[in-house]
Amino acid sequence: MKNYDIIVVGAGHAGIEAALASARMGCSTAMVTLKKETIGLMSCNPAIGGVGKGQLVKEIDALGGEMARAIDACGIQFRILNASKGAAVHSSRAQADRKLYQQYMEDKVLKQKNLILKEKEALGLIIENNAVIGVECSDESLYAKCVIIATGTFLRGIINIGLEEYQAGRINEPASEELSLSLKKAGLEMGRLKTCTTARLDGKTIDFSKMTVQPGDERINPFSFSTKEITLAQKPCYLTYTNKSTHEVILSALKNKKLFSIISSGVNPRYCPSIEEKIRRFPDRERHQVFLEPEGLDTDEYYSNGLFTFLPKQAQIGLIRSICGLEKAEINKFGYGIEYDYVYPTQVYPTLEVKLIKNLYLAGQINGTTGYEEAAAQGLIAGINASLCVKNKEPLILDRASSYIGVLIDDLTTKGTDEPYRMFTSRVEYRLILREDNADTRLNKIGYNIGLLDKATYKRVEDKANKIKNVILFLKKTRVKSFREEKIKKAAMLEGLLKRPQVRLVDFGEFGHKELTDLEFDVAEAVEIEVKYSGFIKRQLKDVEKFEHLEKIKVPQAIKYEDIPGLSREIKEKLKRFRPLTLGQASRISGITPAAILILMVYFKKDVK
Repeated sequence: MKNYDIIVVGAGHAGIEAALASARMGCSTAMVTLKKETIGLMSCNPAIGGVGKGQLVKEIDALGGEMARAIDACGIQFRILNASKGAAVHSSRAQADRKLYQQYMEDKVLKQKNLILKEKEALGLIIENNAVIGVECSDESLYAKCVIIATGTFLRGIINIGLEEYQAGRINEPASEELSLSLKKAGLEMGRLKTCTTARLDGKTIDFSKMTVQPGDERINPFSFSTKEITLAQKPCYLTYTNKSTHEVILSALKNKKLFSIISSGVNPRYCPSIEEKIRRFPDRERHQVFLEPEGLDTDEYYSNGLFTFLPKQAQIGLIRSICGLEKAEINKFGYGIEYDYVYPTQVYPTLEVKLIKNLYLAGQINGTTGYEEAAAQGLIAGINASLCVKNKEPLILDRASSYIGVLIDDLTTKGTDEPYRMFTSRVEYRLILREDNADTRLNKIGYNIGLLDKATYKRVEDKANKIKNVILFLKKTRVKSFREEKIKKAAMLEGLLKRPQVRLVDFGEFGHKELTDLEFDVAEAVEIEVKYSGFIKRQLKDVEKFEHLEKIKVPQAIKYEDIPGLSREIKEKLKRFRPLTLGQASRISGITPAAILILMVYFKKDVK
């Protein structure tokens, strides 16, 4: 009988980050999955990042995760989204070579020290005294101090292609029936979610001349702060649109009452809706965007982003061929819908440990999220906290003022979700100080302290932070009497000039100051953002101070809420059910009033400020 420190069930984006983190932190780790060839498989779109998601990937990298390095090694188009808007909402996105990405992640897992792959099916949890001690597999029992479940859409998964229906966790892969039943038997409350994917098309049958070319950025901004350059060849995407004929094909298919019932029942994804759901929600919209995204460098296959569907195969052919440029398109793989079990995430602590079952952690779509990036972020935190638990160290909890990852996990564990949760910049209150460009200076120290980043990386980031600080100080104390051949009546500080909308740091080259020459791009970018948005940043920092006051007040986990006078029965029941770790978390639970928080503060004998 082999004992491990940590067992990770699942080898998707959450499972990979969890297993790599725990192994790199020195814990003996077993990863359980059916086939090694599916490690890191991109089940849906061949892309990483996006609005709000790019920030997650940058933070994963800053903490010592793998996703950013993987997409930099396998990316075939890079773009900054919202580039024309303020720095707070700039988000990176990259198309991936799907095959290369999977091979990259498989190679990382198989070569990682302290990590062993177990190609088998996980059937259930082994639990003693309300604590998990292992996993029952198809041909053996595995034991560990901590277990991380990262099963994606596999828990009792059911695939639909129109009226076709069969059990599967992913196309051509079996669903996990026994493990889902084991979680329910252990006392976890579970629900069902739905999502869908789109058809893959043969690029040789697409007329790209009828579409708008969507090139990547000329200057590529890598995801990882350690990447020096992108070496793969780059490929464009293409933009086309649905039309009236497309919508008629879809509406005609939906006249089948049985099909309509299958598609409309359950919880459909709000933020990644099927094309049929778009047509129903927005009947007055004449067209919807469709992006043709390359699947790789050595394939002619394209992903038709925007045409997610549950429709039958014949209807899919009709809607595809009604679109400009796709009149003769051949479908290599049909789109499909999938319905699966998930655990209501309010049953999980911000550490991602299950409240009912000690040493059991959940990460990814099992917590109600959608997207590779949300999954990877949770996997990393679960792997870190399971490792810290094994080492009897304090857990890592990232709050809403520290990171997008903190917002993601706080939203899930405090507010819960009854639909697939997706990260957006709009969910983040302090997004001006939680930007992509400063993820490393915000989080590298944490990654270094827990053992996921080496000293050289940490020192490099410290040097970058010092450079930024020194350049800003120089700008604050340096006056000039003219700028761009314009005489300035009263000598102006360089800092003041840089606050002008159209002025860039590079424009100060005319002054010949050595402090401003040969600055690295990331340093210059950070300086410009910090100076131009300094007033807004200061205001957000004051808001963070108020936020952190409540976050610092810990809630004793042995507290009996029923004994606290002045709280309503409803509030007592909610606090008892959610078991918040801090007053800050308690304040964000739906229905918990400011008056209740004041009562708790007094009860804990804390000063009210």
